Amino acid sequence: MSVTTEEATVPPQVLLAHHLKSLKLPTFAREYEKVAFECVREQVNHPRYLLRLCELERIDRDRRNMERRIRQAKFPQTKSLDTFDFKAIPSLNKSLVLELARCEWIERRENCIALGPAGTGKTHTALALGLAACQKNYSVLFVTAAALVHELMEARDERRLRALQKQLARVDLLIIDELGYVPFTAVGSELLFEVISRRYENGATLVTSNLPFDEWTSVFGSERLTGALLDRLTHHVHILEMNGESYRLATSKKRARKSSAIAGPEASNQEPGNPKGGATNSD
Repeated sequence: MSVTTEEATVPPQVLLAHHLKSLKLPTFAREYEKVAFECVREQVNHPRYLLRLCELERIDRDRRNMERRIRQAKFPQTKSLDTFDFKAIPSLNKSLVLELARCEWIERRENCIALGPAGTGKTHTALALGLAACQKNYSVLFVTAAALVHELMEARDERRLRALQKQLARVDLLIIDELGYVPFTAVGSELLFEVISRRYENGATLVTSNLPFDEWTSVFGSERLTGALLDRLTHHVHILEMNGESYRLATSKKRARKSSAIAGPEASNQEPGNPKGGATNSD
């Protein structure tokens, strides 16, 4: 093989760095010298040397891609099932949640609906399932129902609705959080229906709501449209029933009881008018 003028005059490390950058192999560029020294020391042959570099590149690329998917999902915060207290919500089917975390339902383009009052972990569960999907190479988008409707109406006014609808239809898992807290206008309801209708059997959708199905009409304002939407959402669906006391409220009560128990002996010795006695809530 002939040597070019460039190869003869430019140091090989510079050329190698240039080529690896062009080939988008940053881990190769960063690790090849260190791995080479290790392989010489361990008397590893050239194929195994290349294999080690390829494995490092693949692992690093998978990590970067996962981080990119998590950023693109627009999670308000990152939560996993490892931090979910299943004992606090006994009505929740834990085995079903763990099965959903395997993400096979996303591959089958099915839906999931989490129903229950505020504070019972619906959003936490949705975030955890979304994170699991990102870790398994699925594209995810997380948005509240109110924000999604607002964005759709804004896109319609700015003549970019079709582009937004295509974007929402392409994502593997669309998570619509907090459906039921804010009623929609007729236009907003129709735009949200269109999103869900386009995704029917084409992509997985996860919805969380504080309302039972028979009260969704109060959000969409039309029995006909609500019926059509539920027909599409519930055709291939996994329902998570999350009834019980608010987990946040229960945690606050527990914290208050603990603080009261710690401060009890001292507080009981204070006069009622003494500013060092028990403080009153300002809220």
